[in-house]
Amino acid sequence: MNEKKKIKLNELQLNNIGGWPREAQLGFCGLVALFIVVLAWFLMVKGKQDELKSLEAQESDLKTEFETKQGKAANLEPLKQQLVQMEQQLQQMLRQLPSKTEMPDLIVDISQTALATGIQNDLFQPGPETKQEFYAEKPIMLRMVGTYHQFGAFVSGVASLPRVVIMTMHDISLQPKNAKNNPNARIGPNSALELAGTVKTYRYLDEEESAESEAAAKAAPAVDKKGGK
Repeated sequence: MNEKKKIKLNELQLNNIGGWPREAQLGFCGLVALFIVVLAWFLMVKGKQDELKSLEAQESDLKTEFETKQGKAANLEPLKQQLVQMEQQLQQMLRQLPSKTEMPDLIVDISQTALATGIQNDLFQPGPETKQEFYAEKPIMLRMVGTYHQFGAFVSGVASLPRVVIMTMHDISLQPKNAKNNPNARIGPNSALELAGTVKTYRYLDEEESAESEAAAKAAPAVDKKGGK
């Protein structure tokens, strides 16, 4: 019986499907339908599944980005208020520095304070000031001779001046006087010390100078860009 069925299957020809037995036609149609379903799944459903996974990942990333931006937006107004407060505090601190008209008298006061403590001013030479964004700095080249106690009194005297005086030291050296002639000299409380180098003191810019400095800062990138071309 199986041999007979095998012979019948061998007798089936694709160019004569209409002449096949009904059972063979139904089986062939089932196979074709199954092939179409499998092919459609690979071409459409499988691709859509991959696309769906990609869209789900994008959705997760967009949700995270949205939550981050929403948190920043919620904190934006408090940050703006904090920035305004910081700018106000900065302006108040700058206003405590000497003004442009007070600067010459301040330099004289610093020099006189050194003399009042007994320090010998061998060199006290103010240089040209340099303007920054919010302030101007003025270097002073100096060479002073005094004791530890005298230098301490000088610093204390400068700190007690009416205006806030900020002094930063650059390339400062402090050594016994005539150390080159006597390198083994010991330093005692009353030893003569020589302080040499440059200090910088600062003042705030008035409104006109601040406007000029801001305008120059805005113009600088344009000049650099033009020069780069």
